[in-house]
Amino acid sequence: MKPNIVLINCDDLGWGDLGCTGHPLHRTPHLDRLAAEGTRFTSFYQGSAACSPSRGAMLTGCHPCRIGITDVLFPGQAIGLSKEEETFATVLKRAGYSTHIVGKWHCGDQEAFLPTNHGFDSYYGLPYSNDMGRQAGRQSQPPPLPLLRGTEVVEAQPDQRSLTSRYTEECVKIIRANANRPFLLYLAHLHVHLPHYVAERFVAESENGVYGGAVACIDWSTGVIMKELRDLGIDGNTIILFTSDNGSRCDFGRSNGALRGTKATTWEGGLRTPLLVRWPGKVPAGRVSDTMIWGMDFLPTFAAIAGEKPQGRLPIDGVDALGAFMGDGRELHETFPYYFSRHLCGVRRGDWKLFVSRRTWGDKPAGEGAFPELYNLRDDIGETRNVAADHPDIVARLLKDIEHYRRTFGDSGTGDAGTQCRACGRVENPAPLTAFNADDPYYQAVYDLGDAG
Repeated sequence: MKPNIVLINCDDLGWGDLGCTGHPLHRTPHLDRLAAEGTRFTSFYQGSAACSPSRGAMLTGCHPCRIGITDVLFPGQAIGLSKEEETFATVLKRAGYSTHIVGKWHCGDQEAFLPTNHGFDSYYGLPYSNDMGRQAGRQSQPPPLPLLRGTEVVEAQPDQRSLTSRYTEECVKIIRANANRPFLLYLAHLHVHLPHYVAERFVAESENGVYGGAVACIDWSTGVIMKELRDLGIDGNTIILFTSDNGSRCDFGRSNGALRGTKATTWEGGLRTPLLVRWPGKVPAGRVSDTMIWGMDFLPTFAAIAGEKPQGRLPIDGVDALGAFMGDGRELHETFPYYFSRHLCGVRRGDWKLFVSRRTWGDKPAGEGAFPELYNLRDDIGETRNVAADHPDIVARLLKDIEHYRRTFGDSGTGDAGTQCRACGRVENPAPLTAFNADDPYYQAVYDLGDAG
């Protein structure tokens, strides 16, 4: 039977947030076991330092600029993932897989954009971030958070403290129902995104407050899924991938480890995230690899695992990383571009990272002042020493890479439109999925629950 694929994607979890990645306070025994029984990749990049573009890129194998989703999407917007784009669920469904997503989607909340219209057989979760519902202290309150099953709202403003348990229960049901056929399970956690609503038992044991409790909750959920796979005897025929959509905000310490910067910046801490890959007998156990891998590589890699091919009608940017997962040692990518929305800020080639501009939220340029800034990521992973003046030849080479990406994906900073950019999806007459009725006792009750955390 073709191997099962379980992808666990966290929200704002940092590169250094796990025990196996060096966090001194977070206890993550199940994830540490996952790393010990598989390979931990230290140069894994998502396509963006923000959620919607990152997730769209991972689903489609395309850079966010290519698919037209470069900024965070909000409830009731008219735009989302185009029906023209193929997702890894579409590819696997074509290969005979049962395909399921549980948790956060965030690629558009109108019906045409929802998961069941993009290759998934089932969906249960929130269509966008958990802070996009009603919260205490806001002057302008959005509609209640919609919990969806398929395309139907089954609950408004659910108690978020229960959601990870409910998501995990749904995952167990999916695994049991598909134990005798190949399946894709994509679990997209709401943790550790703000606001933090965490079951009290995890907070009580945490050494790092509610944030550490959220990390522990993710670890618990992973342990439940791993145990279920073992109990059903399908553990050896299942590849598990664990990652995050972008870096941490670092509100509770150095969640990004030695990396500089945070979510929504183009420092390494914004786009470099943890990646653990486990597949018994196929992926080497206990290995740590610095091979550069992109979230955009998942689609062609999943296709290779399933013996399928991407459609080929539209260009993609990811490549098959199965060999890298299995330890062949070959490099997959020569370069990686650092975009802030449609603004090209820099590029990596090998060990070298060049900044030609920077757009960040709340961060200031560092070093000697004027761009370009050059950093050697092998010797200076924290991006503290600008060595551009010492290596003009390397700067010149990376400037050619910058021009390549400007031609390909554009650059709002220079006015380049890009030759490989496609339009996102768009619908007429968009509307929020829920509405708040202050006179309804039910809505007032669930609003109170949402505020209690």
